[in-house]
Amino acid sequence: MPNASLLKEFESLIGKENVLTSEADRQCYSYDATPHAPVVPELVLRPTRVEELGPLIKRCYSVGFHIVVRGSGTNLSGGVVPDNRETVVILTNALNRILEINTEDCYAVVEPGVVTARFAEEVRKAGLFYPPDPSSMSVSTLGGNVAENAGGLRGLKYGVTKDYLLGLDFYDAEGQLIKTGSRTVKCATGYNLAGLLTGSEGTIGVMSRLIMRLVPPPKAAQAMKATFASTVAAAEAVAGIIAAHIVPCTLEFLDNVTLNRIEDFKGIGLPRDAAAMLLVEVDGHPAQVKEEAEAVCEVLRQCGGDVQMAGDAKERDAVWEARRLALPSLARMRPTCILEDATVPRSKLPALMTAIDGIASRYRLELGVFGHAGDGNMHPTFMCDKRDKDEMERVESAIAELFEQTIALGGTLSGEHGTGITKSRWLELEVGEATLAFCRKMRRAFDPKGLFNSSKIIGV
Repeated sequence: MPNASLLKEFESLIGKENVLTSEADRQCYSYDATPHAPVVPELVLRPTRVEELGPLIKRCYSVGFHIVVRGSGTNLSGGVVPDNRETVVILTNALNRILEINTEDCYAVVEPGVVTARFAEEVRKAGLFYPPDPSSMSVSTLGGNVAENAGGLRGLKYGVTKDYLLGLDFYDAEGQLIKTGSRTVKCATGYNLAGLLTGSEGTIGVMSRLIMRLVPPPKAAQAMKATFASTVAAAEAVAGIIAAHIVPCTLEFLDNVTLNRIEDFKGIGLPRDAAAMLLVEVDGHPAQVKEEAEAVCEVLRQCGGDVQMAGDAKERDAVWEARRLALPSLARMRPTCILEDATVPRSKLPALMTAIDGIASRYRLELGVFGHAGDGNMHPTFMCDKRDKDEMERVESAIAELFEQTIALGGTLSGEHGTGITKSRWLELEVGEATLAFCRKMRRAFDPKGLFNSSKIIGV
């Protein structure tokens, strides 16, 4: 625990009520949404004004505390698990103001603790659209979304968080305010530091303000679902839709295990005997939507799909309820749930599904698969018990083989969850030793003491 004098400094900066020192408070911020062992931090600081960040960071860095920045803690790669007992966790959830929604120039300025769903709703009320929709959007924050470059169901057509970040302010290791990007559509001034911080997982600086691009909402949408007799047939339908040069708003996949677990959980009427289901939505101008919906249905049927169109908004919402229930339905089945994030070129999706089926069989594991099939981003989800040593050894071997096969197919370790500590050991397999060495040199330039989320991504 910091000495009394240092605690008084922090209290004078942010208020005594925002300096959390009790064991119970610190326990709350010792873990994230992964099964990694919790690490209780030295201290938790909760600034309520962005101007407090600079002095806090400067003091923590000068003392030599490891610094982990945390929003809502929904991270799926161990990214906000404290590095060690000498870590200070800086919470950003009180920095939650929407500062501006500009409807003339289509941008918004926000603080990093704004919850994604709240932001999207306020933007909708203003007559605009913020497309990124990670599954955790009801609780995740925009700062966390930028730090992980979060994706979501609409990523296929609309892109991910990085595609909506126009600029940001952040504090460096010396507590200095750094500004990058602008409110303009184009900006070629200086280095693209906003791009560098996107996906950096808190290893470079601490974000204080974000400038987010907004777009007009689509005028119409049509949702549909199709069931298949095999996962490979469903994967081939995905490849067929893309090959037909149709870009749906969303194109999601649920396997038989996931369908049944959702039914066990909520009983919403999903077919228990289907090997797989695709959930598809097209949006845009009404005439375009009609044409593309018909073309998608034709591809689905050609690949053996049994297709149903959503007739109204209620049926459309039911389609997406099923998808958003996937992870919670799987997570409740066993004590431990490990959600992976394998991503391949879309044409390789049938090969990835074949590989996943083989891995589940060889290692005798219960595995549910769902994900963003339209952009090749699948979430094989291992249901297991971390107290069972034999089972966890099989899980580790299965994950290693999953990553090896993903990379062999021209894919990547993570499409949207980040590297954190979960995938750092395999990063060299994807990018090579020289790339890691280059990134470490760059990281040391920003963080010479190696204190910003030091165990994450590439280490220090």
